[in-house]
Amino acid sequence: MNNIRVLEVNKAYFPHIGGIETVVRQYTEGLGRLPGVSVKVLACRSGAGRTLRRRVNGIDVTFAGSIGTYLSCPVSLPFIGYFRKMAAKSDVVHIHFPFPLADIALLLSGFRGKVIVSWHSDIISQKRLMPLYRPFMRYLLDRADCILAATEGHISGSDVLGRYRHKCRILPYGIRAEQFSGSGDDFLTEKCSGKDSVKLLFTGRLVYYKGIDVLIRAAAKTDGCELFIAGDGILREELEDLAVRCGIGSRVHFLGTLTDDELRRAYADCDIFVLPSVKRSEAFGLVQLEAMASGKPVINTRLRSGVPCVSLHGKTGITVRPGDADMLAAAINRLASDSRLRQELGRRGRERVMEVFDEEKTIQKLRDMISEQ
Repeated sequence: MNNIRVLEVNKAYFPHIGGIETVVRQYTEGLGRLPGVSVKVLACRSGAGRTLRRRVNGIDVTFAGSIGTYLSCPVSLPFIGYFRKMAAKSDVVHIHFPFPLADIALLLSGFRGKVIVSWHSDIISQKRLMPLYRPFMRYLLDRADCILAATEGHISGSDVLGRYRHKCRILPYGIRAEQFSGSGDDFLTEKCSGKDSVKLLFTGRLVYYKGIDVLIRAAAKTDGCELFIAGDGILREELEDLAVRCGIGSRVHFLGTLTDDELRRAYADCDIFVLPSVKRSEAFGLVQLEAMASGKPVINTRLRSGVPCVSLHGKTGITVRPGDADMLAAAINRLASDSRLRQELGRRGRERVMEVFDEEKTIQKLRDMISEQ
């Protein structure tokens, strides 16, 4: 193909913020900058409302009208019609999974062009409905010409992709490391209760699968450390109470939602980044890349997903058993007591980001995969 028309399909799109939405936007805008590629986006309204068409950072985006969301999936009859019309004018349809409505729309569309599926995660929390949905999912994967996964862990840890391994290709998520090379300006230090505290940072939604309760319990077993939690969510009040009950209320700082600039300053000023997730709902953890690009060591968990494939145990950080507060505390104490080790792991982490997770390389690989006959 010389001039390639690509339709990117996901349940939501910027300004909606989320891990998958960040990747979809990166792919869309990155491809849109390349010569010989035209890109359009089909998504759904985040809430109830009529169809909207917007030009977002130079990309034509259709937000199909929706009556709301049910079990994390938009309910949108117009989406199926827009999919059919827009796919008919495309050479490649790129569907971001999980999004059951897209599977149904593809089945009904009659589209004969190339189908690429980006497999971001298995469906974890809605397994009751899998008997009804499974035939549509299998149609999508049978129909797909190529299935993209960000790490080998996405494939080997999946309950579904084993039978489709011959179609799977690795396409790492990307990041611009230069965006995370600034100074922290004591952004966290000025909030510390102790002058020489080692600063632990977590950022993300305050939800059950992130394992923040485990992190707080682990922090209570450390010496000279203060924990900074950036983000918000339904568990905030419960976690604040837990910090007090653990006797470290003055050493746990809830920062709320930070701006992009504040978050970069937080990464730059922390000493250790911790991603203590306990469930496979955490499929990758883009925040690991941001911390690594900032030159910080990462403590993550040995989930059956892509998480431990991002920051590598013993090379760019430490990987511990999910849900094990004692093991997590031991990892924190080890790094907290050895500044040279922190610096070395952080240096290797930044090098790994530039070598494996560079955004420009990712977009070029995606372009090559799209162009393959």
